[in-house]
Amino acid sequence: MILFAKSLADLITQSTMQEIELQQQMVSWRHYLHQHPELSFNEQVTSDYIASVLLEHNIEIHRGLAVTGIVATVHGKKPGKSIGLRADMDALPIQELNEFDHKSVHEGKMHACGHDGHSTMLLGAAVHLKKNNNFSGTVHFIFQPAEEGGAGGRVMVEEGIFDQFPCEAVYGMHNWPGMAEGQFAIHDSAVMAANETIEIVVKGKGGHAAMPDQCVDPIVAGAQIITALQSVISRNVAPLDSAVISLTVVNAGFATNVIPDEMHLKGTLRYFHPEVGAEVMRRITTVVEGIAESMGASATLESRPNYPATINTPKHAEKCAVAAGMVAGDDNVHRNMPPSMGSEDFSFLLNASEGAYIWIGNGEVPEDQPQGGCMLHNTHYDFNDDILSLGASYWVQLVTNILQ
Repeated sequence: MILFAKSLADLITQSTMQEIELQQQMVSWRHYLHQHPELSFNEQVTSDYIASVLLEHNIEIHRGLAVTGIVATVHGKKPGKSIGLRADMDALPIQELNEFDHKSVHEGKMHACGHDGHSTMLLGAAVHLKKNNNFSGTVHFIFQPAEEGGAGGRVMVEEGIFDQFPCEAVYGMHNWPGMAEGQFAIHDSAVMAANETIEIVVKGKGGHAAMPDQCVDPIVAGAQIITALQSVISRNVAPLDSAVISLTVVNAGFATNVIPDEMHLKGTLRYFHPEVGAEVMRRITTVVEGIAESMGASATLESRPNYPATINTPKHAEKCAVAAGMVAGDDNVHRNMPPSMGSEDFSFLLNASEGAYIWIGNGEVPEDQPQGGCMLHNTHYDFNDDILSLGASYWVQLVTNILQ
């Protein structure tokens, strides 16, 4: 009995040491990725680095989907169904202002949304499950490029990711600043909004600023349009639905004594339900054209759909909640947090497969940092290394539960 106990203790110690080593490796991987950010469809160094880690651990990989994408595959000891786990890899065109050792070495590029951490958590889960494949079935680890505006998820679907790697369901996870470290948020349905780009051109008749009576001023018409569009949501969308119009780019004129011929407006429309988006676009068109005409100008409106809404499959959201509760405790799993009006191209994968997308807390934003602190897309953002193990553990638990 003493010998058995000693052997068991040795096994536990060995396992613990392996887990500590993996945790340390994950921090190292994450810092390397943070130092070497790359933009959409140009994640070549990132892709090569992730591939090297996977191959070092004898994990089967497939490369080339969506240019730089990777799908790694780990088989369980017994046959069974297949699922997909996805992380994004790309960075943002932001100049990092952090001063720590692992800050970006690329001018004007930064991991300001935590994709370095997402990829690292998925890598950690893949390495662990390769060594501990006591499950039935197959896991496809999807390292996706170009989430930040490039719609890499759409490209992977169009290039046949689910034909090459069939999945009964696909799962995603994003860090969420403002939510405490050690917590998760899981939605039964809507998680992130759809968004469309809006471009408006108001055409008038330019001339001398001293003679406005002989001109048709597109700036005055455009200003009326900007103001009027703010009432479209409040008077055309049901209070229990959600939509947001934001005009964020305004360009007109080149000299103080010249009334220009045109004014250009750009912005976004965001919503959860397609029928709401369609109705709002109809009303926007009416307002834009009507105001321009009433002021003797004309206007054109173009809208370009970007990402659809990210909508979870309820039964898979429940599976995620169970797994999260097992690693963090049920009290640390939020089930009623409001969805975000931000957008995410994991929506394309969820439109092609059942699945769910969850949030993991990156830590609360300090009150003494009103300029943004650790919020996403901020010049001082950094992924929280202390949640790497929790995120990887969640992935492992989810696989263990589903592929029993």
